[in-house]
Amino acid sequence: MRKTFGTGSVWEQTLGYSRAVQVDNTLFISATAASGPEGIVGDDFYSQTKYILEKLGTVLEDAGFSYEDVVQSKLYLTDISKWEDAGRAHGEVFGEIRPTLALVHVLPFLDPDMLVEIELVAQKSA
Repeated sequence: MRKTFGTGSVWEQTLGYSRAVQVDNTLFISATAASGPEGIVGDDFYSQTKYILEKLGTVLEDAGFSYEDVVQSKLYLTDISKWEDAGRAHGEVFGEIRPTLALVHVLPFLDPDMLVEIELVAQKSA
């Protein structure tokens, strides 16, 4: 079984991708930024990470998953020296769940106000 999920972003149609794709009991969520209706939300690594994780909580829920189902998390940071700020927000959500984690230092994103993107993989027990 393969099912796709969107958030209505114009980029999803333009670039030809889905916010999330479920294959059987696994949900793959595309890298997601802190973009809201009025532009980028937050101006620091902590607030952007927190906003993105809230946004991804909705994506998980819409697909019938939860934070507890997340098995892998990747944080893409434009300034690796701010890893503790992003990590603190991540730990507030995943502290007891403890998925695998990658902190990846990247060049600036298309929008220079974007500091963080997060990609998740969630899996339900068979």
